[in-house]
Amino acid sequence: MQDMQRNMWLVAISVIVVIVLINNSVYYLVTKKTLEDSFKEELLTHAERLQISLEQSREGSEQFQNQIGRELRSASIAIQYALDPDVEKVTTEQLIELRDKLDLSHITLLKKLPDDIVLYKSSNVNQLNTSTKSWVPWYEVFSQLFENKNASVDWLGQSLPNFWSGPFEVSTTDVDKLNKWGYYYDGATNYIIDPYVDYERQEEYEIATGVHRMIESSIKSSDSLLEIAYINPETFPDGEMTINTNGDEQGHKVQEPIFYGSYEIKSEQDTEMVRKAYFSKKTVTHRERINGKEIFKMYIPTFVNEKGINITDRDGQPMNSFVLMLTSDYHVIQEKLDSQFLNVGIIILIVTICSLLIAVIVMRYYRHSRDKVVRVTQETYVDEINQMFQSIRAQRHDFLNHVQTIHSLAELGKSEELISYTKELTGDIRLMNDIINIGNPAIAALVRSKISQAESNKIQFSCSFTGLNMQEMGVKTLDVNRMLGNLIDNAFDEVLKYAEYSRHVTLVGKQSGSALEFTITNTCENAEGAVVMPIFEAGYSTKQQDHQGLGLSIVKSIAKQYKGEVYVAAEPAGKLTFVVKIP
Repeated sequence: MQDMQRNMWLVAISVIVVIVLINNSVYYLVTKKTLEDSFKEELLTHAERLQISLEQSREGSEQFQNQIGRELRSASIAIQYALDPDVEKVTTEQLIELRDKLDLSHITLLKKLPDDIVLYKSSNVNQLNTSTKSWVPWYEVFSQLFENKNASVDWLGQSLPNFWSGPFEVSTTDVDKLNKWGYYYDGATNYIIDPYVDYERQEEYEIATGVHRMIESSIKSSDSLLEIAYINPETFPDGEMTINTNGDEQGHKVQEPIFYGSYEIKSEQDTEMVRKAYFSKKTVTHRERINGKEIFKMYIPTFVNEKGINITDRDGQPMNSFVLMLTSDYHVIQEKLDSQFLNVGIIILIVTICSLLIAVIVMRYYRHSRDKVVRVTQETYVDEINQMFQSIRAQRHDFLNHVQTIHSLAELGKSEELISYTKELTGDIRLMNDIINIGNPAIAALVRSKISQAESNKIQFSCSFTGLNMQEMGVKTLDVNRMLGNLIDNAFDEVLKYAEYSRHVTLVGKQSGSALEFTITNTCENAEGAVVMPIFEAGYSTKQQDHQGLGLSIVKSIAKQYKGEVYVAAEPAGKLTFVVKIP
């Protein structure tokens, strides 16, 4: 027997060890994924900050550019007042003098010819006699202004009365410089006034307040982030180049493939990944060894509001989306993961040892508790049986007294008293026999205690049981006693409200082949009303004082636990019946 118990213990401990190892393995894998997800989440956090920074920078930069545009318009009006309305009478010296006074880069005057519009006079000699017929969409703007129309083209720019200004762009006559031009014409002259400034002011503003600072800050604050690039997905990786009238290759700032950040760590997969992120509108990741380093790249498609950003596609159409590329050193990430995994391994080892110790302690406690329960149950059973035998011995001891009393009453002819006396005597004996025949000592003990309680409270408590079998009930005796105890107490509480002659409680228990059924009926003047009350809900009680309203709720939960049912019904003559059925 001891060997069998020992083997059972070994099997139980082995099962626990296997469960702990499986649990810890799953925990390790889940933790690994969590750490990797955390790293990606960190990159996404950087991306979100950078996206917000770009949007703020874009809005601020747009306002700053618009202010420069308004200043160029004001300068144009000042130039108009200072010059002769006929372009032929304007000298280069005048343009140079006005340029210096108004703090402009240069001033150019555009003249309309029968089939072209040319840069006719300028403080910049490199622009003289340059045709604009191939400039898209500038030539269309010039034509609209000469027709006294406000410029309206599908291109990034600022339109004001008699004035239009495009974004900072590369000059056709000087491909190495960025300028912002303004064009003014109100019909008072025979030329368009074109003042412009270089990118220096705008660049200083963006460096001080814009995305450049956020990029630098993000890279410095991260120990793995190497590079950040804002990518124009339509022109990446080479940009869009055209041949200008001088025969030189000319790019456009608004079509640059990288419009913020840097792109030094290059992969052959970058173009494909950028396209994939852009068209799928989903974040894409790529891991590759580049220049001896394990590199992790994240490509994040980003969409801004309807105003868009200062970039265009290959056809010159404004765009409102871009791809943010974050490049990280995965070796740093791997070191973090290894460190985390080491800590996790130590934790798993400690948890495993503690789990085994706890399992051994719990098993010992369980065995001890089980033995204690068995011992207590046996003691209770013996005590109850002894009490029953004691009651039987008491009845046998009093038997002679009962016989003598019956004989005396018979001799005296006291027939009514004799009948009453024998009725009480046989009722007591029958009640004891009924308790003995219950078949379950624990239930018999409960009923016996409730009979004593009923006698002390002058409650007429009757009970009968049929076919109860402790081995075949299919329900724990403890649960049966909990249900019966709560139902009997509930009935006693109710009948104590009434006079002694109305205190009636009846308990009937029977067990058939398919169900175990208990019925408790008690006096209740408001039986119809009690049936519709939520009496089985936890906390509901019609009683006062210390009642918590849990008794009937406990009965219902136990019955439900065994897939049984409990219900209440109103009987005639002011009776209330509770029925518990357990299959």
